[in-house]
Amino acid sequence: MKLSVIIPARDEEESIGQVIREIKNVLPESEIIVVNDASRDSTPLIALREGAKVINTNSPQGYGKALKIGIGEAKYPVIAIIDGDGTYPADLLPSLVKEIGKFDMVIGARDPRKIPWLRRPAKGLLQFLASYLMGQKIPDLNSGMRVFKREIIQEFYHLLPDGFSFTSTLTLAALSEGYGVKFVPILYFPRKGRSKINPLRDTFNFFLLIIRTILYFNPLKVFLPLSFFLLSLGLFILLYTALVLGKVMDITSIVVILTGVQVGVLGLLADLIVRRLKK
Repeated sequence: MKLSVIIPARDEEESIGQVIREIKNVLPESEIIVVNDASRDSTPLIALREGAKVINTNSPQGYGKALKIGIGEAKYPVIAIIDGDGTYPADLLPSLVKEIGKFDMVIGARDPRKIPWLRRPAKGLLQFLASYLMGQKIPDLNSGMRVFKREIIQEFYHLLPDGFSFTSTLTLAALSEGYGVKFVPILYFPRKGRSKINPLRDTFNFFLLIIRTILYFNPLKVFLPLSFFLLSLGLFILLYTALVLGKVMDITSIVVILTGVQVGVLGLLADLIVRRLKK
């Protein structure tokens, strides 16, 4: 199968050559596009020397924007993306490619034990939240190694951000809209060079992203659990104060219960709007 492989890269001179060579060995008919996101080292020169098509940006555009630029230049309807830092096993790309046809997107799911330990708690929490809100297990929310049909990008282009949350948004959007998504276990290696991720800022942004994306596609997944929690809390306060304390905190209970009802009604209205917009 002929496909376009997009590699976003910024200052990856230590690894970009090896990544391109591995891709050429296992996918010799593929188109390899390196989007050089304003590197300050020899990344673009190495990529050209290895035979990749190089697209340069004048200033840093961001991970997601670099992918958009590369996908926009791709000539094949099947797209693969992989990072240029050597963390992903490029030689396993064919195992993902062969699943396209049966699935619309195939994601390389990293072994969580191979993720740097400082990032594991936040990553685990985000995956738990995403899996809970989606109603299905998501082994790897933001893997940077995946293969998909170009039509998925075309449908969700207006939603996909320019930063690191590009892949997370794509995963949630595809699952929310019923696309066939498969997760294939892959290895994960220590990166070469310096990471561009800010743990605190990017974790917070990922958290907001999950909530926003689920609200966009299925608001009841957020509003109904919150409404149920508030209603339950209001009833608990009412019963606890009446049966245990011997006095009823009626105003507090009523306020909490009414808030729960309002949240539930807002969720129904949001769901109605989403369904109407999809028609």
